[in-house]
Amino acid sequence: MNPIYPAGAARRLLLRGFASGAALAAWPGLAGAQKTASRLDRKAAPALYAHRGASALYPEHTLAAYAKAIQDGADYVEPDLVCTKDGVLVARHENAITDTTDVASRPEFARRKTRKTIDGQAHEGWFVSDFSFAELKTLRAVERLPKMRGAAHDGQFQLVSLEEMIDFVAAESAARGRSIGLIPELKHSTWFAGAGLALEERLVATLNGHAYTRRAPVTVQSFETANLKALRKLLGRSTHIRLAQLVIAGGRSDALRPADVALANGSLTYGEMVSAAGLREVARYADVVAPISRAVIPLGPDERLAAPTTLVVDAHRAGLQVVAWTFRPENAFLAADFRDGAGPNARNEAGSIAEMRRYLETGIDGLFSDDTALARKAIG
Repeated sequence: MNPIYPAGAARRLLLRGFASGAALAAWPGLAGAQKTASRLDRKAAPALYAHRGASALYPEHTLAAYAKAIQDGADYVEPDLVCTKDGVLVARHENAITDTTDVASRPEFARRKTRKTIDGQAHEGWFVSDFSFAELKTLRAVERLPKMRGAAHDGQFQLVSLEEMIDFVAAESAARGRSIGLIPELKHSTWFAGAGLALEERLVATLNGHAYTRRAPVTVQSFETANLKALRKLLGRSTHIRLAQLVIAGGRSDALRPADVALANGSLTYGEMVSAAGLREVARYADVVAPISRAVIPLGPDERLAAPTTLVVDAHRAGLQVVAWTFRPENAFLAADFRDGAGPNARNEAGSIAEMRRYLETGIDGLFSDDTALARKAIG
């Protein structure tokens, strides 16, 4: 099944983001740049992806979180990407910023509070797309999970653009003498295209505009499908730039559809995508499949780990690498096998390491972790 984008203005805007502009004309220079060896090579050790930075220790998507992740041995750092109203890509997990910034306490922005429906979900609060980048820089990041991870660092760190992050990672790479990859995730691609803020062309222009990202490993990821297919047509195949299809699968999640598929009234589900046949189709446009961890080893009725699924074997047969997400160090996120009884909000470092090692035994090629130091111990 080949889902398409919605008809009308949203489709035209999104395709314009892929098919026009000097950035795309310059892209062959990026795709043909020096091919840097990636830790995702299956013969190498599994790759360690810092999920929004070291987000178990510092507010997510801040330079502090990225710095800690790099210090602790991350192979890749992850910026989720959304767009300001003046066209700047910034690192935030979603368009909504109510829970991850101090915007609600800023009286000058009180009138910006609004409602939006994004990817079929209704949200009330404040949104990146209603702010200029200059306005966003006046805000400060706060912890998304304060009851679990505390709020000691709230208000200390600015929000950062993709360009600022690339500069920072390039500096860290030079100082440490090792390559540090980036794995940007395109968030709400179809929605942003419909708002006239298509992410893809901006991503291409930014990557192409930096010497570092013309040679360092970059993996572009998305829960949607059509954006990755369009990027594959532009890029061809390269060991420098990879594409990763994110999937939510297992149990009730099997019936979920990518946002672009749902908006186009398509029927393709994530459950179908992780079948052996579905993975072969994914391999036509992606290099990596990135499933939620429980699609690799599900939980049984007792919340303990059950037998592994065939996902890793099937993906490898299809020519895909497998990167599982997301491993977190608190009891609430661990399978019952590894909890220590200290309460759901308690850190459980030994349990987290043990759980990651169980998943690594399945042959996954990498993992996303909120705590890079623990993941590095698990990988070895």
